[in-house]
Amino acid sequence: MVEFITHSRDVLTDCIYPEAVHMFSVNLFRPLPPSSNPSGAEFDPEEDEPTLEAAWPHLQLVYEFFLRFLESPDFQPNVAKKYIDQKFVLSLLDLFDSEDPRERDFLKTILHRIYGKFLGLRAYMRRHINNIFYRFIYETEHHNGIAELLEILGSIINGFALPLKEEHKMFLIRVLLPLHKAKSLSVYHPQLAYCVVQFLEKDSTLTDPVISGLLRFWPRTHSPKEVMFLNELEEILDVMEPSEFTKIMEPLFRQLAQCVSSPHFQVAERALYYWNNEYILSLMSDNAAQILPIMFPSLYRNSKNHWNKTIHGLIYNALKLFMEMNQKLFDDCTQQYKAEKQRGKIRGRERAEMWSRIEEMARLNPQYTMFNSPPALSLICSMETDTPTAEDIQILKKTMETEAVQVPRASPQELMLLSKKSELPQDIYTIRALESHKRAEEYLSSSKETL
Repeated sequence: MVEFITHSRDVLTDCIYPEAVHMFSVNLFRPLPPSSNPSGAEFDPEEDEPTLEAAWPHLQLVYEFFLRFLESPDFQPNVAKKYIDQKFVLSLLDLFDSEDPRERDFLKTILHRIYGKFLGLRAYMRRHINNIFYRFIYETEHHNGIAELLEILGSIINGFALPLKEEHKMFLIRVLLPLHKAKSLSVYHPQLAYCVVQFLEKDSTLTDPVISGLLRFWPRTHSPKEVMFLNELEEILDVMEPSEFTKIMEPLFRQLAQCVSSPHFQVAERALYYWNNEYILSLMSDNAAQILPIMFPSLYRNSKNHWNKTIHGLIYNALKLFMEMNQKLFDDCTQQYKAEKQRGKIRGRERAEMWSRIEEMARLNPQYTMFNSPPALSLICSMETDTPTAEDIQILKKTMETEAVQVPRASPQELMLLSKKSELPQDIYTIRALESHKRAEEYLSSSKETL
């Protein structure tokens, strides 16, 4: 049948359409088995083996036949739309949760062909795909077909007409950006980044909300995910207009400064690779007066303190490029950084002096000896930092002998009176049950009888 429909012409008569759709439906629309992975477990495509469908040799032939049916030059959408309707598309989308990647690949191609040939179903398909994403983001965080659905949407977004409809912009803000916060981001991140970049290539005015959304969902404690965000951010910067760059550069480079300071060397390394991108470097050069003061403290501090030697070399490269952009600005930032460090030391000394004055004022209070610890405490505190001498130890002993207060001990009888047993809440039914309970001695044999 597959060979016949592929190589023959004028074979798709009107009576074939309901039979082909019915054959596809009864063979493939089925309840999917429960997930083999525990709920919420992240599927790692590099390490985990996918669960393959046992009936695939049969299902593959059905998929191939239906795909050839849709792609046939004789296929007439006007005739087929009576049978390929919203219910059919809904059942087709439900199959995207299949764990077999081969089935999802066929489904992706078939759904894309239906989207291209049936204009009346497009809005319904987009709406139901949105519902799948909403359920994934806000309820289950588990769906096997997110990558394939995003791949379909990538080509759909590529064909959007300008100006973009409000529906499409809401899809970007409410669906694509929140998809970044899921635990299983690594499974579908390349497709997601492609969709976001496609939107920005269509409409550069969306740059501000996209960057703000990425910074809002930026991972704080998951370094591999942070590297993914940095990869996507570089792709976005590659297509960004200079006029849009000026609007978001301050929050963006504050985040980059934090990434450069990350103790995880892969995060710091990925952030410093931005200085190897010629286009990003030109954007930095045009706005060096705003960017360098944000980045300099982080770069300078980590050039001395970061544990990884590779990071040192990348930081020196970034500092060298900044110095070549604007020598005077670089010198000003260096002086400003040193002055800020000096002011920090002065503030630290002033804080210590202020606490000393407060402590001195407290000592002058007549009630100081009544409510505060004996002078031996200050001696112990000083001994924590300095090596105690024999004289210090003698002074401490004398102070302990003179200032120690004897705590009177209670007699054993008083201890017995003071001790309290924990009591259960009084329950009338429990009390009655305990009173009426009798041990069934007559039914229990003694150990002697057993022996």
